Amino acid sequence: MTRTLPSSPQAAAHPVAFTSAALSPLRRALRFLAMAACAPYLALKAAWICGSHLGIPEGSSLLDHRALMIFANGLTVLMDAAVIVLVLLLTRPWGLRTPAWLLAFPMWAATGLLVPIMAGFPLQLLVRVFGGSVHGPSGSGGGEPFLAEWVFGVVYTGFILQGIALGSLFVLYARDRWGHLWRGRVGNLPRPGAGSRGVRATAVAAALPALVLLVCHLMWATGSTAGLNEAQAEGRTTDFYVLECLDMLYLVAAVTGVLIPAFRRLPALPVKVPLALAWVGSGAVGCWGGWLLFASLVGPWDDLSRQPTGPMLLAYSVQMITGILVAAVGVRLLKERAGSPA
Repeated sequence: MTRTLPSSPQAAAHPVAFTSAALSPLRRALRFLAMAACAPYLALKAAWICGSHLGIPEGSSLLDHRALMIFANGLTVLMDAAVIVLVLLLTRPWGLRTPAWLLAFPMWAATGLLVPIMAGFPLQLLVRVFGGSVHGPSGSGGGEPFLAEWVFGVVYTGFILQGIALGSLFVLYARDRWGHLWRGRVGNLPRPGAGSRGVRATAVAAALPALVLLVCHLMWATGSTAGLNEAQAEGRTTDFYVLECLDMLYLVAAVTGVLIPAFRRLPALPVKVPLALAWVGSGAVGCWGGWLLFASLVGPWDDLSRQPTGPMLLAYSVQMITGILVAAVGVRLLKERAGSPA
């Protein structure tokens, strides 16, 4: 997505939808929902920064490192506040003048961080109905709880609502501004140009480590403890296996979404299908992997049994790199199509 303003009749057909007077009731409702869904999380984080122990049990490891807790909560407050900025950008007239990269990157990151929660938390709750146990989307079973169970319900319900509202607003915005880029079918994509070898090489470079990661997650999903830390190896619960299966799904989506257009496979398939798979899959793989890697590197890890192992850190790193490579191929393919006379 490299265009700042629509430059085709199709892209320019809907700019009236962004004027404050013409904003549709649907977009107004989605904007209100997204902002309202941010409120509980921001309020809870602000309370913790100010010293409140609301929702934090006695003996929780969160109480052992006050400075780190303030830093982590401050960072996540900024991240959630960015959702409000994105919502305004997607529903205000000045949003159309925003450079494409300045919108696409935070939306890709938001997709990557929210989708695993939107998919994982409801499935974990469903597993509980059938006798499984849930310890939150982190998948870390066993040990003393570091947060009260109701906190997960409040926070992740808010994240799910944010994801639904923000994602819907972005789809509407992208349809108005860039919809012409994903109309048609894979077979109608521009003929491979001089840089196609680089695109295909990058797609393969993303697919190969993804295959290795797929094998790792398959091993962990089927009971292997190789590479896991002691806490995860001994405290695995049903929700751990659910999340491992979802991790495999994100990898398959990312690789499938990038290989199909890169090699012009399945020519009858609508272009928007592989692009959507690549967007969601690469975001979930790359951004969540990057977040886990960051958390692993800054964590104090007083309990050595919970410290991420070398293979776990390597897996997080490869996830992040794979997601970035898939996203890069997607950007290149959209650039090619944007510059094509077709």
